[in-house]
Amino acid sequence: MEDTKQLIRSEFHKLPRNQKILAEYLLDNFSRIPFLNVQDISVATDTSVASVVRFAQRVGFKGYLELREKISADLQQQMHSREVFPLLEASTQEDLLTSVANQDISNINDTLRDFDRVKFRKSVDMISKSDRIYIAGLGISSIMARAMAYLLTQIGLDARHFDHEPSSFQEQVLFLRPTDLLITFSFPPYSRETVETARIAASRKVKILSITNKDTAPVVSFSDLHLVVKSNNLLFTNSFSAISVMINAIATQCAMSNLEKSEKMVSELNALTNLNDLILPDDYLKNL
Repeated sequence: MEDTKQLIRSEFHKLPRNQKILAEYLLDNFSRIPFLNVQDISVATDTSVASVVRFAQRVGFKGYLELREKISADLQQQMHSREVFPLLEASTQEDLLTSVANQDISNINDTLRDFDRVKFRKSVDMISKSDRIYIAGLGISSIMARAMAYLLTQIGLDARHFDHEPSSFQEQVLFLRPTDLLITFSFPPYSRETVETARIAASRKVKILSITNKDTAPVVSFSDLHLVVKSNNLLFTNSFSAISVMINAIATQCAMSNLEKSEKMVSELNALTNLNDLILPDDYLKNL
């Protein structure tokens, strides 16, 4: 399967714009291609049937049917391999990749099984109705804070993460207003500074949403609402997996709550960053 994907990837930057759209669609929907005909691909990508055929020829096939047959054969071969579905099977001590993946799957399953959907909807409502959203976390939580700030900004919300420099979280929280929202990420080992930031924010009547690993985490005491996400890992650090799912789900639901605004923002951001719309010197394009 990887060979066909690699073939498409190797040609990607040489393709005209409409065929890049086709390449991205095939790569993103690889396992579905054997069930789609040329008209399906044409409609899904808003390109012509002729473009689909030319794309298949461009990457080395006689036409779309031959490309589809090759992808189907690749998928069948991969499914017969024991390495395709290693997850949730008994793994040896040496099979660390499977062990880590199984732990991440367990975190996601445990989070979904025990999760309070009412709290989730209330959290989205808090975020959507806030004037500004500030997100704080240290250590691994700082990475999650940055990711969430980025996603919320992408859908048109005024969100930013707390940098630890040049001032402390406690100093930065003094700029928050009661119409703002503070989101804290707090996972073991719990940061005293994050908890103290939540305490100060609460004393200033700022709403606080905390994302943490258990109902008894220290930051919960100062939170208006908290979401519990499992973060167990094989070592002493926390796993990203379930936390990332939660961040993505929150951002997606916020976008769906105000779809028109979100779509407009995404469209404007894409227009700003679309490389295909830029006029670049040949030397630059050769280095891509």
